[in-house]
Amino acid sequence: MNENAFWQLIEACRPSMPDPEGDALAAALTVHLANGPVPDVIGFAEQLSWALYRLDRREYGDDLSSDQFLCTRAAVVAAGREEYESVLRDPRRFTPYANNLIWAEALLYVPDNTYKHVTGEEWDRSTRYSYESYSNTAGWTDA
Repeated sequence: MNENAFWQLIEACRPSMPDPEGDALAAALTVHLANGPVPDVIGFAEQLSWALYRLDRREYGDDLSSDQFLCTRAAVVAAGREEYESVLRDPRRFTPYANNLIWAEALLYVPDNTYKHVTGEEWDRSTRYSYESYSNTAGWTDA
């Protein structure tokens, strides 16, 4: 799954109603990915980890706990490509997510839940980029 396909999938699965925790998005993504091949699940995980990794920078999460920071970054991804790219261009756009603790924790479990659904096995996931908070060392160096 390439980056464009990832964002198209996010947009196609985003609910039209408010989804404050990202549960409806996660459920729709899981259903969609469960109907495809395992490489799509893995590709989704890779793209999700890359998107989260890119937001793992000091200017976004300096005052948040690691869990708060991870879940608010997930909320930015859940908001769609346009919002995500706006936040990358202007870190001030991340402030409402951080101040209001807007989370989309459920998005983080989509790859694992889908993989288990498709294969019947737990996935010992390893992606190229870690989405865990503070793993993007270049994003946390002092400027």
